[in-house]
Amino acid sequence: MAAYKSSDIRNIALLGHGGSGKTSLCEAMLYVTGAIDRMGKTTDGNTTSDYDPEEIKRGYSLSTSLVPVELKGKKINILDAPGYLEFVGEVKEALFAADSAVILVDAKAGVEVGTELSWDNATEADIPKAFFVNKTDDNDAHFHRVFDQLRDMFGISVCPVVVPVTAQRGMFADLIDMKAYTYDPKKGAAVECEIPASFAAEADEYKTVLYDSLSMTSEELMEKILMEEPITREEAFEAIHAGILDESIVPVYSGSATNLWGITTLLDALIGSFPNPIAAKGGVKENGDTSVFVYKTVADSFGKQSFFKVMSGTLRRDSSLRNLDTDVTEKFSHIYTARGKKQTEVDELAAGDIGMISKLTNTNTNNTLGGSEPYKKIEFPTPFLCQAIEPSSKGDEDKISTGVSRLLEEDLTLKYENNAETKQMLLYGMSDIHLDVVVSKMKSRYGVSVNLIAPKIAYRETIKKRVSVEGKHKKQSGGSGQYGHVKMTFAPGDDEGLTFTQSVVGGTVPKQYYPAVEKGLLEAMQHGVLAGYPVVHLAADLFDGSYHPVDSNEISFKLAARLAYKAGLPQANPVILEPVGALKVYIPDAIVGDIMGDLNGKRRGRVLGMSPWEGKKGYTVIEAEAPKAEMMDYTVALRAMTQGRGHYDFEVIRYEEVPGNIAQKIIAEAKVEDDE
Repeated sequence: MAAYKSSDIRNIALLGHGGSGKTSLCEAMLYVTGAIDRMGKTTDGNTTSDYDPEEIKRGYSLSTSLVPVELKGKKINILDAPGYLEFVGEVKEALFAADSAVILVDAKAGVEVGTELSWDNATEADIPKAFFVNKTDDNDAHFHRVFDQLRDMFGISVCPVVVPVTAQRGMFADLIDMKAYTYDPKKGAAVECEIPASFAAEADEYKTVLYDSLSMTSEELMEKILMEEPITREEAFEAIHAGILDESIVPVYSGSATNLWGITTLLDALIGSFPNPIAAKGGVKENGDTSVFVYKTVADSFGKQSFFKVMSGTLRRDSSLRNLDTDVTEKFSHIYTARGKKQTEVDELAAGDIGMISKLTNTNTNNTLGGSEPYKKIEFPTPFLCQAIEPSSKGDEDKISTGVSRLLEEDLTLKYENNAETKQMLLYGMSDIHLDVVVSKMKSRYGVSVNLIAPKIAYRETIKKRVSVEGKHKKQSGGSGQYGHVKMTFAPGDDEGLTFTQSVVGGTVPKQYYPAVEKGLLEAMQHGVLAGYPVVHLAADLFDGSYHPVDSNEISFKLAARLAYKAGLPQANPVILEPVGALKVYIPDAIVGDIMGDLNGKRRGRVLGMSPWEGKKGYTVIEAEAPKAEMMDYTVALRAMTQGRGHYDFEVIRYEEVPGNIAQKIIAEAKVEDDE
């Protein structure tokens, strides 16, 4: 692959709802530019960008693939991002490397949840956007309806550029020069023809919308349009370029990736109107010291691959760059461009270009290498869906640890916790599908099979009543005996742990045994008397007891304290406490009632208030509190209730008493577990 100047590079993220045809569009672009001689199909598992075994098995994209295409002396780095909601981390990685986004829309299905979320993600990344209405070959395709949906949903910046000619299958009107085109079915080349008379009026309506948008980009163009003077193709491309840059224009193209309709027209637009990395917002610096940003990591059984964007200067082979995050200098002995799984070694990459290097031992996603200041990091969403993992075969714990650690390098929306309290290995992901993919990767890459099971809740126990009891440990076995005797008061405590005091009078319990009594209580508190959960907020006062001048020792008083604990707590009205968290739910206004009803009912939540969400018009933020036990499946439930439009934040803030009927279930389950 030839070396390209920064001005000759375009970095484009392909976004859209799952199944809208992003991977097929990649194949079509590769095919019409001669990079491949046969188009693959997702159903056949032979596409360039979906090459991971899991993607082939499932038939859809799981990660962002880099697919560069070359045309007319330009290089277009296509970043094919997954369309399914659980892989939003991959979308955010693609959007960092991209300078603009093309959002695919199914001409039959129209605007879907993934369309909205793609728009939101690209808007958050602050990069220009365009639409490609795909699958216009479908018998039920309806471009006009879809275009109206786009304008209604995303505003008047959405304007048509290439539209399908009604009743002329495979013909498209380019509104810039008011010419119609069909496309060679073998190579996708555009064949010019006249716009049919039957479509002329509709084409004029679309052109009026386009010209209204173009007129807003410059006074000169506005004057020409008002005077009804002709606009050249170059002027229109420049106006669209200006409109894309300031986001006053969101152009709409159309076609069919599988039939090669509109692909060359779209590629020409990407070259002619979309920003290069220098012109883009927050653009790269063509000159100066070399620096790169690692936006993605692939960690498989063969090692680690780091995908990066050159942010300034020129990266040359054998360069050495200091990692500003780890303070380790890494040598770029071999640098590559990647096209799917195919890697091509290159000598250098200009600012704005995207490349790959393997075996950087101290570099991870979000790291900056070179330069003087780290670049802003990609912000990944927090995963909340939790499942415990257990090995299918005994002795595979080490394999699990190795596999998970590698996957954590690759996927920053995955979280792992080895919970010492519940003695479970916990995986947190974006959805049940996400965790299922992780489990499959662990088996295929690292040879370890695991089962996903429900995680345990870390309950607590405490008491609500004050009681006085005694504990006496006495043992005689021929030689030295053991003797410890304590009288104690147990009561609810203010501090979270143990508040231990002594009010012994007359030395009935010598002071040297106080620490042993406290230690015995602390050990006993690890197991409550109801269901075996740790006890909190316990105040214990040692007020009396007795000792033996020969047989008393620390272990005797430690055991006596534990006997007092076992005798006293069942009398002190013990209760079970559960973790309760602060919840913020971000949802469309239309379903606020449904969400509140679910929180107040099934989730045992308390709604504290709600307000408009400043982050998105037409959305509400509900603030509430809810028990963690009722939030374990909330990721899946909220997605179902909102069709994927809602999300939430949840953080445990305190413990509260569990209602009696639920407490009985917890106690019964604990007893069953103990018996097993």
